[in-house]
Amino acid sequence: MVSSLLSSFPMEAFLAHWWVFPASILFSTIALASGVSGALFFSPFFLLVVGLQPAQAIGAGLLTEVFGMGNGLRSYVKQGLVDYAAAKWLLLGAVPSIIVGAFAAQYAPEGVLRGVFGVGLVVLGGFLVYYEPPDKCVPGEGEGPYLERKNTGRGKTVVEAADGERYVFDTCWRPPGVALATTGGFITGLISAGLPEIVTTQLVIRCRVPPRVAIATSVFVLAVAAVAGAAVHALSATPVWYVVAWSIPGVLIGGTIGTRVGKYVPSDLMEAGLGVIFVIVGGIVLVTTFLL
Repeated sequence: MVSSLLSSFPMEAFLAHWWVFPASILFSTIALASGVSGALFFSPFFLLVVGLQPAQAIGAGLLTEVFGMGNGLRSYVKQGLVDYAAAKWLLLGAVPSIIVGAFAAQYAPEGVLRGVFGVGLVVLGGFLVYYEPPDKCVPGEGEGPYLERKNTGRGKTVVEAADGERYVFDTCWRPPGVALATTGGFITGLISAGLPEIVTTQLVIRCRVPPRVAIATSVFVLAVAAVAGAAVHALSATPVWYVVAWSIPGVLIGGTIGTRVGKYVPSDLMEAGLGVIFVIVGGIVLVTTFLL
C-alpha cells in the first residue's frame, strides 16, 4: 500500500514547487510575529502565485494553518492563558459553521468563490487597518450601554497563568460571542481566514477580556475549528499534497522564528501595513476575476 501511494505521488510537480518552502517560512514568520492568521497569506499565495483552483487554494491554506499554529497553541496552553469556559461556547458556533463553510467552498462555482475570496480579503484587510491590535485595545471599550448591562452581574472569570499572573474579569454574555464565532467560522471555512481576527477583537472590546487571554483563547478556538474545516477540505476534494508537503515544514520552521521575533515587532504598524497589503491583494483577485 505504501509503495502504491508513493508511486501515485506527483514527484515531478513536488520538486518543481520547492520554492513554496522558503515562501512558507517567510509567511509563517510574519504571521506569528504580527499575530494575524497565516491563511491570510497562504490562500492568496496558493491562488495567485502557485496557480491552484480557489477550492484547492483555500483547502491548502487551511491545512497549512492547522500545522502552523501548533507552536503558538502549545505555548499558550503551557502558559495557562486559555479561557476554556469561553472557548467552549465559541466552539459551539465555530465548529459547525466552519464545516458548512468548507463544504460551500467545495461546491460553489469558481467565479463566485473567487469573488467571495476577494471581498473577504478586502474586508479582513480593512478590519486590520481599522481596529487596533488586541494588545493595544482597551478591554470593554466597544461594549456600549446595552452590552455593559448584559455583561454585568454574570460572575467573574479567573485565569491563573503559569507565570503566577492572575487575570480576573467579568464573565461575558455569551450569545453575541457565539454568533460572531459562527460568522467567523463560516468565513474561515469559505476563504480560510477570519475567525481569529473576529474572535480576538470581540473578546477584548466587547467582553473586557485582557488581550493576553483573548489572543490565547482565540488561537485555541481556531486550532480546534480549523482541524474540522481542514478535514472537510481533505475528504471532499483532492488535497494538493505536492504543495502542502513544502508548506507544512515551512510553517513549522517559520512559526518557531516568528514567536521569537514577535516581541521586537511594533504590532500596530505591522497590522496596519498587512491590512493594506490584504486590501490590495483582494482587489487584484476581484479585478482578475471580473474584469480580465
